[in-house]
Amino acid sequence: MKDYIKATETITAGMKELGKEVPGLLQGFGAMSKAAKVDGVLDMKTKELIALALGVAGHCDGCIGFHMKELVELGATKAEISEALAVATYMGGGPSLMYAAEAMVAYDQFFRVRTY
Repeated sequence: MKDYIKATETITAGMKELGKEVPGLLQGFGAMSKAAKVDGVLDMKTKELIALALGVAGHCDGCIGFHMKELVELGATKAEISEALAVATYMGGGPSLMYAAEAMVAYDQFFRVRTY
């Protein structure tokens, strides 16, 4: 079983190292992330559900980890997450179903260690 908590910690460390070598890359990505998360018509939870679904469809373990962590912190319910994963599976077929199942593992891991 993958450890999504450890994976996000490892990726964060790697991004810090990459940021030292190519600071503009991480600064640009950070600015894009901040702009996408500005309050608007969609609330943050909805935006994170979309990001999780795209991470599942893109078969990205890191995306699943980071966005699931954020969703748990935002108080997203298992039912909300499951519906977003159902849409990702519908759009991505069998491979997305495999990553949707992994996302549920990530949910359980982050839910167990939540701090709110």
